[in-house]
Amino acid sequence: MSALDRHFILGYGSLINGESRAKTGETGKVWPVKLHGFERHWSVMSVEYGMSSVAVIHAAEKACNGVLVEVPYDQFPLFDEREQGYQRAVIDAKQLTTYQDHPLPEGTYWVYHTDDVVDPHHECPIALSYLDVILSGCLEHGDDFAQDFLTLTKGWASPLLNDRKAPRYPRVQPEIPTERLNILLAPVTTLSIKELSVTYES
Repeated sequence: MSALDRHFILGYGSLINGESRAKTGETGKVWPVKLHGFERHWSVMSVEYGMSSVAVIHAAEKACNGVLVEVPYDQFPLFDEREQGYQRAVIDAKQLTTYQDHPLPEGTYWVYHTDDVVDPHHECPIALSYLDVILSGCLEHGDDFAQDFLTLTKGWASPLLNDRKAPRYPRVQPEIPTERLNILLAPVTTLSIKELSVTYES
C-alpha cells in the first residue's frame, strides 16, 4: 500500500478511546500527538442527546492533544456519520508533534473541526458519561497525556452534569472505574468531590 492510500483521523475527544473507536468502525495503529493550529473547546454540537461535546477550531498559536488513528478509507462514511455537525478537513504533517520518538506514518491526515463554538448550557451540559470515555482513553497514553487534555481544553466553567446514573452519551462505558477520573476532574470541573463520587450502577 502506498502512502497515498493510507488515511488517518486525528481523534481529540472520544475517538482517543480505543473501545469507543471500535463501536464505529475498523481502525489500525495509533500515535499520540499534539495538533498545532487548532484549539479544543467544549461546544454544543447537537442538541440530540442533551449534552455538549469537544470540538476544535482554527487558532494559529494554540494546540491540543489527540491520537492519530489509521482508518481504512472505506470506513470513513461510518466516522463521518458519527461526527455529524463537524467538517472534515486535511491537516498537514507539519502541524503534528509526537509524544514518542516514533516517526509518524506517511499518508493523508484528517481532522473533524468546527468554525464556531456554542458554549454549553444547562440543557446541553458537559456530561460525565462522555467525559469518562475521553479521559479513560487519554489514560491509555499516560497521566501526562490525560493532564494535557484537561489543560488544553477550554470551557471548564460551563455547566457539568454527573449523569452516570442515567447516561446521556450513547457510547457510554459504564464499566469504567471512576475513582482515578474523579481525582483528575476535581481541579477543573464545577462539581464537588461528593458530586463526582456518584458512579455507574453495577
